[in-house]
Amino acid sequence: MASKITFIGAGNMASAIIGGLIDSGVAPTDLTATAPKNSELAPVKERLGINTHTDNNAAISSADVVVLAVKPQIMRAVCEDLRDTVQQQRPLVISIAAGLDAATIDQWLGGNNALVRCMPNTPSLVGYGASGLYANAAVSDTQRDIATQLMEAVGIVEWVEEESLLDAVTAVSGSAPAYFFLMFEAMEEAAVKLGLPADTARRLAIQTALGAATMAQRSDKDPATLKQNVMSPGGTTERAIQHMEEAQLRTIIDDAMKACAKRAQEMAHELSNS
Repeated sequence: MASKITFIGAGNMASAIIGGLIDSGVAPTDLTATAPKNSELAPVKERLGINTHTDNNAAISSADVVVLAVKPQIMRAVCEDLRDTVQQQRPLVISIAAGLDAATIDQWLGGNNALVRCMPNTPSLVGYGASGLYANAAVSDTQRDIATQLMEAVGIVEWVEEESLLDAVTAVSGSAPAYFFLMFEAMEEAAVKLGLPADTARRLAIQTALGAATMAQRSDKDPATLKQNVMSPGGTTERAIQHMEEAQLRTIIDDAMKACAKRAQEMAHELSNS
């Protein structure tokens, strides 16, 4: 891991990554976060003991890694302000902003930068994230390892070799926590109609999802086999699965993920031309 890492932005995702890095052994004194006001930085400084700064350029002046953790809508202004310092320092730049392609960010930073795009998801906030990463041609193998270690502090990491595949990552993991929350919501509503109290139904649904995910993660069997193992011929699970298949659940999921990926493409176009 590089010795000095600066986060431009100190929001929830940045704070989660910083906390994960500290838990993995990175010294708080090697970590810096920035924000426009000290009042925004006080909570993260007090809780994590890291360096904080309201001057972005001063904060990255000795950084080996710069993590861009600001909203996409202000990324251009932030990058253009950092351009001269980035060009002088040549740190590894990691963007966790959705929708902005590597070439656009690199251009805003003056060009020829080692840049990694990361598509994290909200479970990163509790250490169970799933992040897709893409590196431009200027990123070295050592820098790829640094980016991997950084994002593994909050979950698993999968690299894609084509940047366009980050749209698929968005569909399968970036936006996907909401798919499961919808499932919990629907299961709770159905269980209440069957007579269960809402809080009981919610706890059972969430714990079952946690258990199923853990089984799938630990098993060497694919999801289709695990599903089949739960289904006794003529039993209750088989009846439920048959109903879902007849209702075209697979098509619904396929269409939803395609719509998600398409919207990611649209957002990238909108943001790069704004």
